[in-house]
Order: sequence, then structure tokens, then C-alpha cells
Amino acid sequence: MKRRQASHLGEPVTPDLLMTPSDQGDGDLEIDFTADRGNWTGKLDFLLSCIGYCVGLGNVWRFPYRAYTNGGGAFLVPYFIMLTICGIPLFFLELSLGQFSSLGPLAVWKISPLFKGVGVAMLIIVSLVAIYYNMIIAYVLFYLFASLTSHLPWQHCGNWWNTDLCLDHHAMREANSTMPLNLSNTVSPSEEYWSRYVLHIQGSTGIGDPGEIQWKLCLCLLLSWVIVFLCILKGVKSSGKVVYFTATFPYLILLMLLIRGLTLQGAWRGIQFYLTPQFDHLLTSKVWIEAALQIFYSLGVGFGGLLTFASYNTFHQNIYRDTFIVTLGNAITSILAGFAIFSVLGYMSQELGVPVDQVAKAGPGLAFVVYPQAMTMLPLSPFWSFLFFFMLLTLGLDSQFAFLETIVTALTDEFPYYLRPKKAIFSGTICVAMFLMGLILTTDGGMYWLVLLDDYSAGFGLMVVVITTCLTVTRVYGIQRFCRDIHMMLGFKPGLYFKACWMFLSPATLMALLVYSIVKYQPSEYGTYRFPYWAELLGILMGLLSCIVIPACMLAAVLREEGTLWERIQQASRPAMDWGPSLEENRTGMYVATLAGSQSPKPLMVHMRKYGGVTSFENTAIEVDREIEEEESMM
Repeated sequence: MKRRQASHLGEPVTPDLLMTPSDQGDGDLEIDFTADRGNWTGKLDFLLSCIGYCVGLGNVWRFPYRAYTNGGGAFLVPYFIMLTICGIPLFFLELSLGQFSSLGPLAVWKISPLFKGVGVAMLIIVSLVAIYYNMIIAYVLFYLFASLTSHLPWQHCGNWWNTDLCLDHHAMREANSTMPLNLSNTVSPSEEYWSRYVLHIQGSTGIGDPGEIQWKLCLCLLLSWVIVFLCILKGVKSSGKVVYFTATFPYLILLMLLIRGLTLQGAWRGIQFYLTPQFDHLLTSKVWIEAALQIFYSLGVGFGGLLTFASYNTFHQNIYRDTFIVTLGNAITSILAGFAIFSVLGYMSQELGVPVDQVAKAGPGLAFVVYPQAMTMLPLSPFWSFLFFFMLLTLGLDSQFAFLETIVTALTDEFPYYLRPKKAIFSGTICVAMFLMGLILTTDGGMYWLVLLDDYSAGFGLMVVVITTCLTVTRVYGIQRFCRDIHMMLGFKPGLYFKACWMFLSPATLMALLVYSIVKYQPSEYGTYRFPYWAELLGILMGLLSCIVIPACMLAAVLREEGTLWERIQQASRPAMDWGPSLEENRTGMYVATLAGSQSPKPLMVHMRKYGGVTSFENTAIEVDREIEEEESMM
């Protein structure tokens, strides 16, 4: 009415698209994230979620062991080189894909529908990992509750689960502190507590004989799934708040453990063992491969978690800065965790009178056998044990949140009309299904199945996923176009460093990793147990499943198109019509008016209409438009 009256009076009329909010009112100007999808509600939600996702159990129980077995301090040289070549560029690439499109791991392949199988492969891998990862959290919960006592149950022999081989090292050292212990043919109380009481592995003869369900483990697994479900109940709005605690509190505990470890006698012995550089190791390919593997798995590239988290960002979130904060913070955390672990192991080796390499282990052996045993040698051992396992709990939960959010987001983005209105119910259904699938891990032989899943679920299949993603974005979609998208999003283009890594260095390194993992393949084992051939075959098929779906989905995409085979492949390789930023106001150049129901011919005008002026990002949009027009005129 206001505009019509002004027209009658002969006053100049401001076009709709150029009206400011004060002129137009607030009626239809709420152009923001689609409310039903959700987004981060705080400035630090995304950053802390990424830190919590990347900084996990592997930083505590894998990095320190890898470092000391591969040259000590010299290992840091290939570690940071691989971080530069692979870690940082691939991390930034995955964040850029998610933030630019605001889509999950399945729907994001509108960028090139021919390769949608990569998204399916991500979903398979992350689902398999989520099943057994929560079992590890269940073990941590078990030990956490067991620490709520005045005397730790794995401190002494003489319990019903102990055997004649059990040697109470603590009592022996008190009896005669001058004689070094002979550890051959003996078992520590903590090791028997882990294998015979917690796992009850003596009830199984192997992977083909799972035995009975251990109800204490089953209840811990149920509790871990309940915790995960409650934290992801409202998607990133709820998990984004939980990470303010779960992503920061582990650092406080790690600092406490580090300070306590450094004050122990013999601590320097362990640290020296951990960091003494052996530069001759750098001449072997194994050290460089190990460094690349540590970076690859530690940052969580290829699982879809980074892509999912970035998809809930605002379009202009500075993920360039966040990339360096998270990747470098993850590396520093790994190094600090090594000090905290090896200072205690040095004290333990001195108390037992044995070399450090006889007490140092990796993986569950460190978390559930060696470190708990070291805790029994400290004053107030239940307190330190509780802190250690509470740290592992918070480290594990962050990663598990990311795994579940990835699965839920991928499917709700793919089927929004059916699943998004019932996202909470769908999340609960996923948790229940995975709990039921994980019940075999709570049996007497559950550890055998966990080892099989750990060895094969995210092995060579994950490398194939990341290599294909990198090549698709740079070669099929086009490196120039991808850099232009980032320019539109962040206001600047990636430099030569990122282009060189995406085009050559990162794919070449990952190909070398893939070839190495195939050539150096070793059958799975757990202690002295060797897996039967059928179990090995099952594991290999599990790993191949994520690879097979990629060509299968490519075939399906080609069959949906029309024309000759080459024309079908070309059509399936092109981005979908609605590929691009999710909000119309962020779409420029080739992305203008490609959204379903789009009515505005120029997103720049939408910006001016909403904000009443032109910002630096709108200037970027103008530059991108001009650049595209110049390219089209040259063609």
C-alpha cells in the first residue's frame, strides 16, 4: 500500500529488490538457514566439535607408541611433513565441500552424481566403525565404574579370575626392592583382570565360538548408546553444546596427568625413551608410511564427519583459519599425550626394574593393561585411575558423536521429506540398531570380532574413498571451479600450496599408502591367537564392500542417463542443476536461479535488500561474476 500511495503522489518508487529492510518491513526477509535442518547455535560449536572429533583415543594410545618405535624424536620430522602434504590440504578440502553446499556425505555428491558411490562408501565405513568404537567406550565405562573404590580390583592377585601365572609385581617389589623382577612366563594382575574378568575371553575358543553374552559389558554398551543418543537428540544444537565440556575437559585431565607423571621418579627415563631421536630410521620407507597413516587416521579425513560438521556452518565461516587451528592442535595434543604416557611408563619400568620397552604397548593393551597397572603404583591410585578413564571417555564420546551425526545427516539430507521431521526418532532407531549389531562384541569372544572390525572396516577402503574424492573434485569438477567456489565463500582463492597438494602430492601420497598396505598385508591376530581363513576372508570382503559400491553406483548413474555411453558418462559427471550454495542469497554467476522455486534473478540484490548495502562478500560475488563472464566470452 505504501508503494502504491507513493506512486499516486508522483514520488519515485524504489524497486523491490533494492529496498532496504526499513523500507520493506520484515515480512519475507528472513533468509537464513533452513530451520528444519538446523545449524550451529554458538560461535565455537563448530571449532570445538572438530577438535573433539579429531582428538580421540588414537592420540593417547597410538601416537606415543608409533613415535618411539619409529625413531623417537626423529619421527616428528616425517610426521609434520605428512601433516603439511596430506593432513592440512585434505582437511580443508572436506570442510570446503561441506560448507559450500550445506549438504551431508550423500547429497553433497550433486557435485558429480557419477561418484555418489563415494558417499555410500563413507556411510558404510563410518557405520562399521561406530559399532565397534562404542564398544571401546563401553570398556572405558566399565573401568570408570571399577575405579570408584578404595582399592583397584586389578591391583593384586588372589581373585577368582587370577591363575597361577599371576605375579603381583607390586608386592614382589615391596618384599625385595634390590632384585630385578623376572617377568618371563608371568602375567600381571591388570592383564588377567582385563582378559579373564572384563572380556572373559577364556569362555571362547576363537572367533567362531563367541560364547555367552557378558551382561556387565552389555549394560555398559547400552549405557554408552544412551549417552550418545541423548547428546545427538537435537542434532548439532545439542551435541554442539556438549562438546564445550567433552572437547575441553580432556586437556585439563591430560595436564594433571602430565604434571603428576613428570614428578615421578624415573619419569625422565620414559621420556628419554620416547623422544631420543634415531635419525637413521628416516632412511626407511616404513617410518614415512607410519607418519602418513597416523596423520590420515588421526584427523578423521574420509569418514564424512568433517564434511557433516562444516555443512552446518554459515556460508562465510572462516574454515581456512579453523583448519590450521584443529590440525596443529591435534598434532600438539598427540605429542603432549606422549609425555603424559611415557613419564608414567618410565616410573613403572624403574619400579619393576625392567627396560621401558618391556612395559610399553599400543592400543587397548596400553589403555586397559599397562596404564591401569601403573596407576596401582601411585598414591591415591583410584583417583588417578578415575581421571584417566574419564579422559578416555570424553575423548571417545566426541568422535562417536561425529560418527552418528554423519550417518543421521547423510540420510536425512538424502530423504528430507520423510526423515527430517522425525529426526529424533530416526536417530534413536539408528542407535538401537547399532546396539543390537554390537551385541556380539559383548560375548566371551567379542574381542576377536572387535579386532576384525578394527583391522578391516576402515583400512584400504577409506584410502580409496579419499583418493576418489580428491581426484573427483580436482579433475572431474575442476580445480579452477573448486577454487572459484572457495573464493565465493571465503573471499580469497586457495594458493599454490593447496592446489599442488590437491592435484598431485596428496593423491600420490595416498596411493603410496594404499600400495604399501596391500604389499605389506598381514593377517589379523590377537595376542597368540591367529584368525582362521574364513575370518580373514570376511574381513577382506568387509573392506572391499566400501570399494565395490563406488563402481556399482557409477553404473546406476550412467544407466539413468540417455544417449551413447560417453554422453551418459559426461552427463552423469556434470554437477546437478541445484548444486551450489543452499541459500539463494549466496548464489552468484553460474549458480543464479538454479534452486527449485528460485525467484530472484540476482542474489546480489537479495543481499542489498536484506542488509541495505554491499559488503566485502558481495564484492567477491561481483568479481566472480566478472571472471565467469570473461571465461565464457573467451570460450
